[in-house]
Amino acid sequence: MEFEVKTLDGQSAGSITVSEALFGLEPRADILQRMVRYQLAKRQQGTHKSKGRSEVKATSKKVYRQKGTGSARHGNKAAPQFRGGGKAFGPVARSHAIDLPKKVRALALKHALSAKARADAIIVVDDLTSADGKTKALAARFGGLGIANALVIGGSEIDAGFGRAARNIPQLDVLPVQGINVYDILRRDRLVLSRAAIEALEERFK
Repeated sequence: MEFEVKTLDGQSAGSITVSEALFGLEPRADILQRMVRYQLAKRQQGTHKSKGRSEVKATSKKVYRQKGTGSARHGNKAAPQFRGGGKAFGPVARSHAIDLPKKVRALALKHALSAKARADAIIVVDDLTSADGKTKALAARFGGLGIANALVIGGSEIDAGFGRAARNIPQLDVLPVQGINVYDILRRDRLVLSRAAIEALEERFK
């Protein structure tokens, strides 16, 4: 499989051959769904917490006598039915992470790349640099390439000027190749890969 390589100004910069095992698979929605669920569950903080009956500061003395009041029988003031009492079966701090085999996670990334390739939503650029670091100039260059909603993947390091220019453009995410992930690929309309990013991905899955 071949992709045409362009410059940020829209000029042709040749072509690059990519692996069918990385960009030519038949996308499976079930694998992509499992990976997205894994990512979203893992990033939940899980710090929500409410006090239970044993954690509420309240007297343990019986509220009033058992009989003769005409009211329901009650004991501890920390019971859930009282105002200020402990919450019954409330949330506790925990990890929401679920397990997913490493091989499935790697396969999901291949299927996400293949899904974008099949949808003709991958743009390969020769280099991701910006000499002046100006957002307006970079937005105009992306507009010329037809990029309005995209994930941009660079090499092992993002050029400082490019990162500074791109961070104020809405609906545009910029990540080094180490940070590429299924959820960010799928949530954006297009995937912009630098030549260095493709070479790094090919080496990673060789």
